[in-house]
Amino acid sequence: RRLWKKVLGFIETLAELSNFEMIFSALIVLSSERKPMLKPYAAPEFSVEDRRSFDQLVPFDHWTRRADQHIDFLALRAITEPYFKDGGRPAIEPILFLKIELLMFHDNLSDRQVVERAQTDMAYRRFLGLGSKDHLPDRSTLSHFRARLGVDGHKTVFHELLGQARSYGLVRDRQRLKDATHILADIAIPAGLQLVAQARNKLLATAETFDTDRVTGERVRIEGIRMSTDSCGNDMRLTVRVEHLRDIVAWTSELLPPDDRDSNPTWQALQKAIAVAREVLGGHDLPDASGKIRSTVDPDARRGKHGDYYDGYFVDVTIDADSELITSVMVLPANGNESADTLTLVEQEQSFHGNQIQQISIDGAGFDGPVIRELESQGIKTFVPPKETTNYGRFTSNEFEFSEDGRHATCPAGQQSQYAQRDEGRHSTSFRFNMQTCQSCPLKTQCIKPGQKHGRSVRRNDYEPEYEMLRQRAATEEYARVKSEHPKVERRLGELINRYGGRRARYRGLARVHAQKFMEAATHNVIRMIRLLDRQIGFAIN
Repeated sequence: RRLWKKVLGFIETLAELSNFEMIFSALIVLSSERKPMLKPYAAPEFSVEDRRSFDQLVPFDHWTRRADQHIDFLALRAITEPYFKDGGRPAIEPILFLKIELLMFHDNLSDRQVVERAQTDMAYRRFLGLGSKDHLPDRSTLSHFRARLGVDGHKTVFHELLGQARSYGLVRDRQRLKDATHILADIAIPAGLQLVAQARNKLLATAETFDTDRVTGERVRIEGIRMSTDSCGNDMRLTVRVEHLRDIVAWTSELLPPDDRDSNPTWQALQKAIAVAREVLGGHDLPDASGKIRSTVDPDARRGKHGDYYDGYFVDVTIDADSELITSVMVLPANGNESADTLTLVEQEQSFHGNQIQQISIDGAGFDGPVIRELESQGIKTFVPPKETTNYGRFTSNEFEFSEDGRHATCPAGQQSQYAQRDEGRHSTSFRFNMQTCQSCPLKTQCIKPGQKHGRSVRRNDYEPEYEMLRQRAATEEYARVKSEHPKVERRLGELINRYGGRRARYRGLARVHAQKFMEAATHNVIRMIRLLDRQIGFAIN
């Protein structure tokens, strides 16, 4: 760059002395053009010595050799091209980065570890197309590549690989198996004081560019608060710091935006810091509210329960019951709606591949009327373990009759309910019967508990037809066959967690964790595809 500036300066001097104006103008135009970052693809070329070394040191049944044979990496390169359309310095070959990511997740390595191993591992170098004299990119470029592709790019890569499996005839649409497991966030959970301090410090750091004097004054105030409350209890210390954070949020929210607000990264970081600070304040104001922010380091992580309570996310997948390839992936905060996510998983796969899933098996979390109704309306037969209801020997809601207008219920004794109460949140209506009528009823021992102080109450769910359908389906032999296949998805999730290090998030933020899970699933599918295809030709993979 410095040399180019010197050349331009020299030509400019010549232009002032003679008739080089046209040449100078043409060079300026050429220098200002932003050429595409991605160069045309050039296949790797190995020297005779390199080929001899690879033949001697890399087994012919090694998975990387089989991947090169079965996977169309040029097709993967083609779908990444849109992410390199803007001008700039020539980009490093995307196939190289995609293969590095496959190696990294296959062997559960960090960015630094995979680059270090690729320096000396001959199987790695052959797979990456690097000869003995070729250099690896700096490991910092891996994070830039991941950021450039983002969630959408990694999702596209995952589904392109799945599409290749379809082209081989490996994936069928007979049945999908769905399950989820938890992911621990890459954070240390701070106490209340620390959480407020994290939000405050991050907010001041991003606001300093726009009002340096005010930020300096706030930092002086922080020191004064610390000294004045040093001998106070934690409750008082927290209260004072919360009020201070409120003041900072108030004045930073009134800062005048720059002209380039939409493209200014510092301004965008400030707006994000304000949003995080407001979430922290909201969690303090409503201590019993669900979905509170757990850490400003990863503001997307939430608290959930999977056996025990944990902080982070959960990964939700579907697999093809025949090939056991993963067909769709979603990551949600730990308090996300796993049941409703079924629709997202189905839509993700069908929108990419234009296929029609015939049936799906879900665990108990899928016993959700709105989800079941939507799946069935799409022609997807659903298999879910029905929830067992205990009636303690009393009449169930199925033994009551309900009016078409939804205003009355009639009990087995022929009595009509006194009033009805709607519960939109639970998609149901509760019907209450008169206490005096119930006490004089000859069937009261089958309807109300001994000593009950009010009449019978019965709840009618809007999705009772779907629930009854699931109960009847659960008694069939088809249900037993489908559920006998469900452990396959649990094994595949266990492989993601145990083999590819998926229990902990490598990165922070929902988008980055989601991209991580797409690459873990893509790596799983690559190995699974190789095994299935090699099995067809009787080749055993190492």
